[in-house]
Amino acid sequence: MRSTSDTVAAIGLAIGGALGMAGTFVANDALRETLWAIDGVALVVAAALLTLKYQRLGNDCVAAGFLTFVAGESLLLAGNAAGLEASVPSYLGGISLWAAALVLISAPRTFALWMRLTGFIAAALFAVSVFAALWGMPLLPTSSPLPALGYPFLVLTFIGWIWTLLKSER
Repeated sequence: MRSTSDTVAAIGLAIGGALGMAGTFVANDALRETLWAIDGVALVVAAALLTLKYQRLGNDCVAAGFLTFVAGESLLLAGNAAGLEASVPSYLGGISLWAAALVLISAPRTFALWMRLTGFIAAALFAVSVFAALWGMPLLPTSSPLPALGYPFLVLTFIGWIWTLLKSER
């Protein structure tokens, strides 16, 4: 039987993925900040629950990954209301932690290979985005191709985690 925590985590990942992607395409600042605020809170709740789940299962690396994701998403939330330009420092810190989290979560063989691959690809794209920005490339959270190219891979990873949480226990 699926736990309430698994269901809440799955819903949080779904809300986070959907509203995070939607916010990337919204031109209105207030609407984007609202979507990203809801997205961020949903992802923090989901990742906190997943931290506890995988810690209880004895999978410390995955648990540490979800805890690192909480820290990264919290940085993103902190900078969100400042607007796109002013949020860049906390954004870079947040996606740096996302990259580290995705590596920690994807390294063990806890999730299916395709989920691990999408996690690694997203991590690499976010890490390249951070290094490019640190070396002078102008970057906003909505910049394309980087970091925008990483978001679909992150959401695909979320979909895999949701599937893992909701699949029937046998």
